Amino acid sequence: MRRTRCKRLCRTVLCLCLAVLCLAADLAPATARVSQEDIDALKGDAADLKDQRKELEAQLKTLANDKSTAIARKNLLDQQIANTSSQIANVEQQIAQYDQLIAQKEEELRQAEAEEAEQYALFCRRVRAMEEQGTISYWSVLFKADSFTDLLSRMDFINEIMEADQRVIDDLKAMQVRIEEAKTSLEGSRTEAQAARDELAAKKKELDAQRAEANKVIQQIAAAEDETEATLDEMEAEQAKIQKEIERLNRELQAQLAAEGMSNQSNPGGYIWPVNSRYITSTMGGRTSPGGIGSTNHQGTDIGRVGYTSPIYAAKAGTVIVSQRSSSYGEYVVISHGSGNTTLYGHMSSRKVSVGQYVNQGDVIGITGSTGNSTGPHLHFEVVENGRRVNPLSHGADPKMGYLGGYTLSSS
Repeated sequence: MRRTRCKRLCRTVLCLCLAVLCLAADLAPATARVSQEDIDALKGDAADLKDQRKELEAQLKTLANDKSTAIARKNLLDQQIANTSSQIANVEQQIAQYDQLIAQKEEELRQAEAEEAEQYALFCRRVRAMEEQGTISYWSVLFKADSFTDLLSRMDFINEIMEADQRVIDDLKAMQVRIEEAKTSLEGSRTEAQAARDELAAKKKELDAQRAEANKVIQQIAAAEDETEATLDEMEAEQAKIQKEIERLNRELQAQLAAEGMSNQSNPGGYIWPVNSRYITSTMGGRTSPGGIGSTNHQGTDIGRVGYTSPIYAAKAGTVIVSQRSSSYGEYVVISHGSGNTTLYGHMSSRKVSVGQYVNQGDVIGITGSTGNSTGPHLHFEVVENGRRVNPLSHGADPKMGYLGGYTLSSS
């Protein structure tokens, strides 16, 4: 979805680029007249690009967060896989030990069975030899008794021999049973260990699949980041082209106005007119309070015939240090141009900039109005240089700097 959105923005950028190039081509001939509307149109394109860049930058930030999450997930899976592999190795070691013990028990069982067979064979050979040789038999042993007591002794002796043989055989059989039981127990443990190993192997296989998917997601996010960054670079380059075109058109407009005696720029101060109107309703210095609500010692220049919808331009490039409302200035903006040089724009109907924002000369910073202590729509304009207010006109209070020319003074 994000990639589709990025592609859509790319198409928009390309369309804007084409429009800018077409407009530049239309304005290229030397005979073509440049208007403020042409410049404002380009500024609108630049503003659109700026908004789209902000959206892409937000998407890029989201992608970075998503990638961080995916990497953390992948690292967790790596740890889980390592732990599972270690468990599998331990279980396989246990299985190998069980195999060794089972082999040992099988060998012990074979030895016990062999001993039992040997003992039984020995018993059989002894009995058979006694009977075959005829030298010794149970009856001969008994009949050779000298007395009844001797007979009982001989019988006890024979019984002891037989019981001893039987005990040996019984012990061997009991040993075989114990060995068999131990072997069966070991085989059961080995079976359980093998089942545990198989379960761990299945778990590891699943974790491996999850890690592969996490790596795939990370690669996709990285590709989306690269695409978004490339689009941002294209937008930045296009913004630079538009800005150069705006500067070129501004120069042409100033040349046109200079040729018509309405120069919008003064060489000494480097200011341009903050509005399109050149009608001065009040200069800097002493005056009669308009409507009884304004100051009699006017600290700025009032420019009228602007209505409530005229754009207000930054007279010089700089950084916005004030953008707020007050009871006297109404909605107003102050721009710092460095080295104690500031400009103030008052009584706006709306502000278009915020504190900390850098503006180029000619950027729209607000719309004219009549907020604060005002009797009608106009722009209150102040210039401060080296920490003191100066008069940008050639009329009014000192110091008269004459920065702005081509104006008309109100007769009232």
